[in-house]
Amino acid sequence: MLSMGNILIVDDTPDNLRLLAGILSRQNYDVRTVINGRMALMAAATLPPELILMDICMQDMDGYEVCRQLKAMPQTRDIPVIFLSALDGVIDKVMAFGAGGIDYITKPFQMAEVLARVTTHLTLCRLQKQLQAQNEILQKQVRDRQMVEEALQIANQKLLHLVNTDELTHLANRRRFDEYLGYEWKRMMREQQPLSLIFCDIDFFKQYNDAYGHLKGDACLQSIAAVLKATAKRTADLPARYGGEEMVVILPNTPALGALQVAQEIQSSIQQLQISHIGSPVSSCVTLSFGIATLMPSAGLAVKHLIAAADAALYQAKFEGRDRIITTDYSQVAANGTTHNTASSLEHAEEISQSIR
Repeated sequence: MLSMGNILIVDDTPDNLRLLAGILSRQNYDVRTVINGRMALMAAATLPPELILMDICMQDMDGYEVCRQLKAMPQTRDIPVIFLSALDGVIDKVMAFGAGGIDYITKPFQMAEVLARVTTHLTLCRLQKQLQAQNEILQKQVRDRQMVEEALQIANQKLLHLVNTDELTHLANRRRFDEYLGYEWKRMMREQQPLSLIFCDIDFFKQYNDAYGHLKGDACLQSIAAVLKATAKRTADLPARYGGEEMVVILPNTPALGALQVAQEIQSSIQQLQISHIGSPVSSCVTLSFGIATLMPSAGLAVKHLIAAADAALYQAKFEGRDRIITTDYSQVAANGTTHNTASSLEHAEEISQSIR
């Protein structure tokens, strides 16, 4: 027959032990008995019972101390202890519960009461263990879910990086450029700060590829990209590959003079690389042409006007002989409220760049 539970009885009176053990055994409980506190500690630690019935007044060690020691040991601290005692004072019961007891039955006890309380506390103990096991399962599921979410977040970040990054140069790609420039245009409009854009193009890059091969051409693009990354130091600055050998740098909150300084630093760093270019009519080493435009974003202007101005400046630099920087600053004009005239000038600049091409 299925056992109702494992119970340890601790009492130094043999008659009490025989009485309790007999009744509980007939109710299909597995019962062990010990006659003192030290034996109780050993028995509980060796094979922890589900419940302990313990007398308080014992010669070698009273029930309070036994209970305190049981509660101090990890393997026995969760075992419920019911005290059985002839002591009926309030202080005795307070001490019993203070020592860690879960219930208190006064002698002489009624067996129906003992059985009812044994059943109740075994049921509560088992429910508590089930709840604890369920909580552990839930905690593991939460941890597993957090790990999955963290892995998914990392994967999404990597995917976002791949979507927004040019594979060859590891700069922002055209998609990211368009998205970020639109964002910064709106932000600079709100803050009424200038937005600068640098277009740069490797001079005679087709001739470079013809002379050195496309692998060398890719390496050249990567070297130029590394310079742009190192020069665009601020968090808000964004270097990007616009297409082919053309690269750009978005410079929020930057006036024309600041953008010119950035372009000059890029130009100087490229010169220091001394990348040989035997096919270039302007230099024995790789050079860049730069076009810079600065605008104060406003409701009468659009992102396309900034791009057109920088593009026109770049092609003017090419028209004038390459290996140079051309700057156009419309920020002061737009700031003075003449956005219509500024837009017209920028549309004209775009027409000029198309004719130079």
